[in-house]
Amino acid sequence: MVGLSLKRFLLLAVSCVLGSDALFFREFSSTLTQYERLLRNPEGLAYDVPTSSLSAEYDFIVVGAGSAGSVVANRLTEVPNWQVLLLEAGKDEVLLSDMPVFSAHFQLTDFNWGYRTQPQDGACLGFVDRRCAWPRGKGMGGSSILNYMIYTRGHPRDYDGWEQMGNPGWGWKDVLKYFLKSENAKDDLAKSPFHSTGGYMDVERLRFRTPVVDAFIKGSKEMGYEQIDYNSGNLNGFSRLQVNQRKGRRCSASKAFIRPIRHRPNLHVAKEAQVTRVLINPETKRAFGVEFFRHNRWHAVRARKEVILSAGAIDTPKLLMLSGVGPEGHLRDLNLPVVRDSPGVGQNLQDHVTTSAVLFTINDTVLLKEDRLARLEPFAQWLTQGRGPITIAGGVEGLGYIRTPVAKTEEDYPDIELMFIAGSLNTDPGTVVRRSMGVSDEIFDTVFKPIVPVDTWSLWPMQLRPNSRGWVKLKSKNPLAWPIMSGNYFADPHDLDIIVEGIKFAVQLSRTAALQRFNSTLHDIPLPGCVEFEFNSDEYWRCAVRHLTTTVYHQCGTAKMGPDTDPEAVVDPQLRVHGIKGLRVVDASIIPRIPAAHTNAVCFMIAEKASDLIKSAYRK
Repeated sequence: MVGLSLKRFLLLAVSCVLGSDALFFREFSSTLTQYERLLRNPEGLAYDVPTSSLSAEYDFIVVGAGSAGSVVANRLTEVPNWQVLLLEAGKDEVLLSDMPVFSAHFQLTDFNWGYRTQPQDGACLGFVDRRCAWPRGKGMGGSSILNYMIYTRGHPRDYDGWEQMGNPGWGWKDVLKYFLKSENAKDDLAKSPFHSTGGYMDVERLRFRTPVVDAFIKGSKEMGYEQIDYNSGNLNGFSRLQVNQRKGRRCSASKAFIRPIRHRPNLHVAKEAQVTRVLINPETKRAFGVEFFRHNRWHAVRARKEVILSAGAIDTPKLLMLSGVGPEGHLRDLNLPVVRDSPGVGQNLQDHVTTSAVLFTINDTVLLKEDRLARLEPFAQWLTQGRGPITIAGGVEGLGYIRTPVAKTEEDYPDIELMFIAGSLNTDPGTVVRRSMGVSDEIFDTVFKPIVPVDTWSLWPMQLRPNSRGWVKLKSKNPLAWPIMSGNYFADPHDLDIIVEGIKFAVQLSRTAALQRFNSTLHDIPLPGCVEFEFNSDEYWRCAVRHLTTTVYHQCGTAKMGPDTDPEAVVDPQLRVHGIKGLRVVDASIIPRIPAAHTNAVCFMIAEKASDLIKSAYRK
């Protein structure tokens, strides 16, 4: 799939169904070409400034055009006399990323950094080399070009907890307005007091539903749960999905925040420009620019006011360490100069994990299957109306929030999110979904291959408040080398217990009358490596989760926000790096404790608030 244009992808897909109908191929190709011209980039792409045309100095340099960096570049250029440079290691999005159901396909392209964790004994055992895949976006829009577009904010207690950890101004009452500032809600959400309109980022409900997601909601009602708006602050209940889409097409951070302002004269965007370190004066401890690698050459550019790191929870700590800010012992081991001993850089890594081991067969043909998607009808419906199964966000249709019997959270705070998925690893014959996750041949061939022709749905129980902590470290002083990383999943065994309780709830839910209408049946071929345990026992599920440990791509916390009295804190509540002038971090790295949210919307909020903090500081 690397480098494959959507046009070519569609032609290949349709050819599987329609054979050698040359006349259709010509008509389809002509229609698609017109569509690409008219609709692919309705706002137009940001101009890619050649290196020779870049200024030697800018007021602000923003590193990374992802969910946070795109917002910061937009908001800072609202000040006309501030010159802003946005540096992005990747390139522009392509049409395939607009198609929500193909998120897993897009993760197999070079728009993904392709990171994989270090092997660990207690997790990811069923993946190739026992390493979990951590997809991270490399392109305009960052990870918002390959995520599942799920829009959630979390629980008010999350942000009140941040404030109680020594971060004034980050409580729920303070951050809610920044969630609303970004949002441009559609349909019935536009009339809700919990949503807003007029922001850059579109939020809408999925524009297609399978009948089984309706049964998922009805089944939850049978079990005593309400249907809720999970972005209202109330997180106990079930709902169909809210997504960052625009009329059934992915609304990435770049599409939302950069393309509409591409003509601002005070914004320069340099694509395929990988920042390799921040330039810091070791005497004054002041950041004064960055070094970057572009088109096989090294370059440097200066910042008059600040360098802002928005490279994400993996690459931001990597850049800090390459720049001499990090754990002193680790830097010295790699023969890197130490500008600031900051033990928390790369530590405190948190992630939401789940499992893809729980799936149910049905006696109908109404869910997602590759051969049904590779037909003319769904493509035509999406191209002309922005509707149909191609709008489903990577297969996810609904969310539910429950508090398990082993919960240690407050009564109003759930500890599991259940993601309803209109398919599973058998949605295709092992060519895409399992490859994007890295599932081993043995597991796929044993458990999923026998039911490739069968319709299945799955529930992924995502643990909301993990206690385990991972890390990111440098592999070498080579700035172009991958860092090494570990989720350290289930270091606290309670994290595993919570997921097992979520699985048991999912099995109960499958037995409700609403889901039994489809004869929902738990798929009971045991995983290799877990056959010694009785299927459907707690011991079996613990083993299954350790084998099919599935990340939800919410890595965060590796440049923790906190007061200078916190030895792990990397940035202060203004997001300024402790001990270094002119350097801020604005992305998921700063999160001190992971919220009960898919972190894309949280990054928008962080960046909106950070932009106001920066404006306030310099206007004084």
